[in-house]
Amino acid sequence: MFKVPKSKKFLYLGVVSERAAERFGDTPITLDHDMDAFPEAGRKLTVAEFAGHVAETANRLWAAGVRPSEHVAVHKTSSFDITVLACAAARIGAVPAMLSPHLDGETIGKLLERLERPTLLTDEAKLTGSLAGLPLTALTARVVTVTGSHPDAVSLVDLAGAPERRPVLLDPDQPALMTHTSGTTGVPKLVVHSARSLGARGNWQDKVVSLIRKRETAAMHVSYVHSRMYLGLAVLQMRGMPMVFLNDGDPAHVADMLVRHRPGVLETHPNSFLEWESMLDDPRRPISNVKYFNSTFDAIHPSTMHKFLHASDRRAPVFLQVYGQSECGPLAARTYRRRNALKADGRCQGYPTPGMTKYRLVSRGGAKPSRETPGYIDVATAGRALTYYGEQERFDKQVVGEWWRGGDVGYRTKWGCLHLLDREVDVIPGIESTLEIEDAVLHKLDELTELVVVPGPDKRPVPVVCTRGDEPLDMERWQAAVADWPALGAPVRRRLSELPRTATAKIRRLELARQLAEALTPGETGEETEHEESENTAAEPTGAHAG
Repeated sequence: MFKVPKSKKFLYLGVVSERAAERFGDTPITLDHDMDAFPEAGRKLTVAEFAGHVAETANRLWAAGVRPSEHVAVHKTSSFDITVLACAAARIGAVPAMLSPHLDGETIGKLLERLERPTLLTDEAKLTGSLAGLPLTALTARVVTVTGSHPDAVSLVDLAGAPERRPVLLDPDQPALMTHTSGTTGVPKLVVHSARSLGARGNWQDKVVSLIRKRETAAMHVSYVHSRMYLGLAVLQMRGMPMVFLNDGDPAHVADMLVRHRPGVLETHPNSFLEWESMLDDPRRPISNVKYFNSTFDAIHPSTMHKFLHASDRRAPVFLQVYGQSECGPLAARTYRRRNALKADGRCQGYPTPGMTKYRLVSRGGAKPSRETPGYIDVATAGRALTYYGEQERFDKQVVGEWWRGGDVGYRTKWGCLHLLDREVDVIPGIESTLEIEDAVLHKLDELTELVVVPGPDKRPVPVVCTRGDEPLDMERWQAAVADWPALGAPVRRRLSELPRTATAKIRRLELARQLAEALTPGETGEETEHEESENTAAEPTGAHAG
């Protein structure tokens, strides 16, 4: 019988559930939807049943012709079965490449080309929809569809009952998983992880979860293609914590699920927490039992943390904010409580973990890194990825010895706390931090559901605002709120659904700036500019950071 490895140094996605099932096989996994590939599984399964689906699917993929070290591009309609498919590919030693369901067909075509004819694991909806115009025969070695049928695809259903295959474990420093960057600056980069780098990230996150003494139910609304999902899934399974995974991020739906399951742990993207503020008025108090809040994808606004912490009825609830990047995993962290969340500097990312992560600040122009002259944030961690697949030179440009330069700029306080001001590409001359402005104004104006400051056509900072219920913006209140930043241009109002987003709900700032350049003329002014919904806006449902 196959012996599942016990070492915590390495994380093999294909067998972690099997290992977890040895102790916690009955631990429940609850979904808010039926899985496309396994509709018979229903919305409640156990860790042991999850492991069984992984093993059975791995057998089918082998029967389809997939072999160790080959690339398997997973790109299908959003559903929890994406995690099963990824782990199944990994179980036979293939390398799953996770491609967001929300990427357009053109981008998928470019990524398939970069992957050099991978197996494409998809569904009928994608094959007849966004992928219909692609030359898949030329771009892939084979296409396997998990639902329906297609003339150029093998049906996963038809492979049921395939002979059992033993797991294949590659060398811990070989590619084991590919995820992609957020795509905020163009076509996403494919980040290559190994069993060793995933293990290092998993150990960091396991230390955090080990501080939760009581067996709490954990609810997650996280992108299924992000490395964070696989690390979270692994840690929760190995700790025997009941899990609830949310596919639909609509606040009303999430509130229903939270009331039904009353989780003690809640994790989602920062922008999702912002959107979910609307559920805090629900008389059923859906947040009342949450003791631990986790947001590990991007900076989160202090006012949002404050509101959620005060919506909990638990004693001393905690909001954990983690700073990191897809290429490196978690790097620094800080906890917030009711007494300090609102007073906190939203740019403070906390401290590195001794013995696991460290950072340094490097001058960008000769001046000592400070708030006024922020420096490059270089980080070092055992969880660093191997490369960008097909773009080694691009990856190497960000490597400085043991350090990784991820493109963020900031400074260190006299207490050693890391402060993140902006992405370097988002820096606007004359503005110390766009993120800081957004934090402050969102705190002052509860009627805003989002605020993003980007450069306009004339490079002047333009605030793009979204309001609750798409109500008109009160310009008197707006002017009072932004009085400290006279350089800001007139606000441009958009619907929340219009904002271009990544798979983790981050705003694609460069794309938003490009859209503004098309919609506005240089120097355009006015009390408020409202832009009608654009057909070209590729907004993703709520629903880079630290994998």
